[in-house]
Amino acid sequence: MKHTRQDLNIMQGWSLERKIRVTQTRIMEWYMRYDGQVFISFSGGKDSTVLLDLARRVYPDIPAVYVDTGLEYPELRDFVKTKDNVIWLRPRYPFTQILEKYGYPIISKEVSDVINGARKGQPYRLARLNGELLDKNGKKSIYNCENYKYLLNAPFKISARCCYHMKKAPLNKFERQSGRHPITGVLACESKLREQSWIKFGCNGFERQRPLSQPLAFWLEEDILRYLKMTGIPYAPIYGDIVESRKKNGTPILKTTGVSRSGCMYCMYGVHLEHEPNRFQLMELFGEDVQIAAASHDLFAKRVNGQIYRPLVEKYIAGEKRL
Repeated sequence: MKHTRQDLNIMQGWSLERKIRVTQTRIMEWYMRYDGQVFISFSGGKDSTVLLDLARRVYPDIPAVYVDTGLEYPELRDFVKTKDNVIWLRPRYPFTQILEKYGYPIISKEVSDVINGARKGQPYRLARLNGELLDKNGKKSIYNCENYKYLLNAPFKISARCCYHMKKAPLNKFERQSGRHPITGVLACESKLREQSWIKFGCNGFERQRPLSQPLAFWLEEDILRYLKMTGIPYAPIYGDIVESRKKNGTPILKTTGVSRSGCMYCMYGVHLEHEPNRFQLMELFGEDVQIAAASHDLFAKRVNGQIYRPLVEKYIAGEKRL
């Protein structure tokens, strides 16, 4: 292990100015290790927009790579087109084919993978769904997810393979063919898996089987928004304005008036954590051709039956016309 959870807490508490310096140092280390044969994995989202800006302030000619799945918000794709030196990739298989073969992305990658494995009878994943997994001290593991056991009965396939085939596979192929090594804009605070990855490998995972740099890993969402506001650099308009709000305890915090995330439009990962209006409701407000807000609410109310899920599945499939 390179770090501890305490290390991450300390770094997340650093000033934005210090985070900027350390992140650019990690980018420089990565760039020099591979003699400039690197690239920015650019989604057009706010995190990768900050990453691209930080990297090009040091290396103006560093290329970016964007995977055009056909499932992104139109405004996001238009924003990507405003950036120079961006290589566009496409997935090998269409969205509907991936969903029909592997299943739908529900709750999170971790939960989708657990549901998929539990349906195959895998003991480890069944233990997590039943809340029976124990840690090394004999206590109940934090990786149990019994709250989502009800999804075992959902009348369609569930898996985490969508993201791999739609995004990771094209990037992996580009890496092999170009010999370049990726720099990504993921944050450790976004999931337990990303946190554990940072603890094990740090920002620059030179020793990974697939070397990977994550120089923003110790940043928080607040840092990303503060950087955008401080620098005034353009970002995708789907986020709306960056405004100051307050937590329940009165602590000031920045937030966006538009969507809070900019992944694939029809992905349900994380929607249960969003305040209303959630991404699907915002899509309705913005006039997008989807009507799945009601179905998403029923999903997280644990009412699992064909009448609830059928419209949801149909809307996923309908989204294919955007390809």
